Amino acid sequence: MKDLKSPATDPAENTKNNHKQATSGNGNGGRSLGPVSDLERHLPVDWWGDLFNALYLKTDGDIVENDINTTHDIDLLIAAAGLISDDRILDLCCGQGRHSLELARRGFTHVTGIDRSRYLVRLARRRAGTGGLPVTFREGDARKFRTGESAFDCVIMMGNSFGYFDNIEDDMQVLERVKYALRSDGLLVMDLADGAWLRDHYERRSWEWLDQNQLVCRERSLSSDRERLISREVVVDAEKGVIADQFYAERLYTRDTIQNLLDRVGFTDMRVHGQPGTASSRNQDLGMMAQRIFLTARAPHKTAAPRKSRAFFPKVSVILGDPRLPDDVKLNGQFNAEDFATIDRLKTALSELKDFEFRYLDNHTALLQDLRKDPPDFVLNLCDEGFDNDAFKELHVPAYLELLDIPYSGAAPACLGLCYDKSLVRAIAREVDVPVPLETYVGTDDMTATMPSIFPALIKPAQGDSSIGITQKAVVTTPTQAVAYLNELRELLPGRAALVQEYLGGPEYSVGVIGNPGIGYQILPILEVDYSRLPENLPPILSYESKWQPDSPYWSQIAYREAEIDEAQQRALADYSTRLFERLACRDYARFDFRCNAEGEAKLLEVNPNPGWCWDGKLNLMAGFAGQRYADLLRQILEAAQARVASTQQISASSRSQQQAAAGD
Repeated sequence: MKDLKSPATDPAENTKNNHKQATSGNGNGGRSLGPVSDLERHLPVDWWGDLFNALYLKTDGDIVENDINTTHDIDLLIAAAGLISDDRILDLCCGQGRHSLELARRGFTHVTGIDRSRYLVRLARRRAGTGGLPVTFREGDARKFRTGESAFDCVIMMGNSFGYFDNIEDDMQVLERVKYALRSDGLLVMDLADGAWLRDHYERRSWEWLDQNQLVCRERSLSSDRERLISREVVVDAEKGVIADQFYAERLYTRDTIQNLLDRVGFTDMRVHGQPGTASSRNQDLGMMAQRIFLTARAPHKTAAPRKSRAFFPKVSVILGDPRLPDDVKLNGQFNAEDFATIDRLKTALSELKDFEFRYLDNHTALLQDLRKDPPDFVLNLCDEGFDNDAFKELHVPAYLELLDIPYSGAAPACLGLCYDKSLVRAIAREVDVPVPLETYVGTDDMTATMPSIFPALIKPAQGDSSIGITQKAVVTTPTQAVAYLNELRELLPGRAALVQEYLGGPEYSVGVIGNPGIGYQILPILEVDYSRLPENLPPILSYESKWQPDSPYWSQIAYREAEIDEAQQRALADYSTRLFERLACRDYARFDFRCNAEGEAKLLEVNPNPGWCWDGKLNLMAGFAGQRYADLLRQILEAAQARVASTQQISASSRSQQQAAAGD
């Protein structure tokens, strides 16, 4: 097969295949079909739906897990495309992310990978996390992946990841989507098999050992129209026998036919760059990688009108927490290296918003004096630590701004105060018919509170954020454990009430909302928390350790992905969220967290006005699922806030004019 990377498409869309399938991933398990006279007759239409898994990395590991190949590919890519480190690059059909990760190692900071295979995307994310590499990976369909228009400077399709589909119209659809994602005159880079050469030189049969126990036998033939090369692999284990009998295919594009296809879609200036080399640790069957075409092409010039600036207040002051002061929420009670790195990322992203000019205020000792002495035109309020880094004083910052009549982003004091108390939010949610978990309120001095009749239960503080007071011991299974943890909470957070809540063990989702009532909302792609790697002895919850303790499994083993839920559930979660957004008087942006019970019913966990703004936080991850960069998210929040303020000022000005006119009459 040799580096047939996943085409990033949805197998559910292809239902017309009635052929018998015999593969480890999509058919008869360990059975083989035996001799087959016509490979094409047995080719599943959606063969790519299940093929790209751990076995793929083994059968093709000599090529696709070969560091020499990856290094050579990226050397050629950078030289041919003239890439620079600030370029926004999309690695479409990225597989396990080998090219994306190598770009990140070389200093490219805006790399996104999209692939259909959940297995390969998860592997790519793990490798990025292990290496500390800033690459965003997400699942998506190559024909309709979601991204902003003109979001990328360069789209790369490496390793024979083009030409899998039954119809050439699907390939055109991929290129149309690439054209949409590329900026005006942006660059497409394709690395695909040389169809003219392969049509005459493909190996009809071969076999090779994968390791000491497994071997793969391959046979190939041309399709009836000679436009595709059909391949079959039978993987045999010395002890288990046949473990896979699988079929796949690739369209054989020549230089002329790929040129014609690119021309039809509107790409120009196609150029072929050298001859990519292919190394193999087994040095036997190179398959589709034996001869390759490496080409670049330009996206059409886009003559759309320049983006209209929505910078109603171009000069913006950003209020942050004070790194000079203690912070009880953070690890060791102070700002850490990770916090300073996060602030640096914020400043870098904001510097990309050329419509705005930013100054930063983080000295809380002088904050009030600075605000009075030099009142900002507008404040981007990112001080979620609270005034003097006191979480109970988060609402004090907007309160001061209102006293000084300074417009700002985010929630007002009343909303922040209300949402800080989870029991009050739950009561309001019930009022507007948003499902909530069963719950018992335990007051600060209440020693006789009725314990829940159903275990397990989750115990957490009634007031708080950042998962303070929620540890791995917060999930209890007996009344004795519940009483013990309540006592522990009283010692940790004296004077604070607690909630004993039914534990929801189903999937956990987050919904991000940007905008305002009457102006418009954007619902970001829904995020799901992935607890699959967490050790079985730990309860799957987003505990304090997951946010503040890098040495904890909760920190390293919890991942996040775009939720794969049906449209009905997406609509329900979005409806619950916007309903709460309005009822709680959230503004500009907010995040809503839900978790399902055993029956799949989603119930509200909490509401987060002014949610975490950091580059690796949930909100930015959700924006990444939509193909947006960190700077894009920050711009949306800023523009939503300024549009709200401008609209309010216009209404106030109109009202004053009417009053003056009435007084004149």
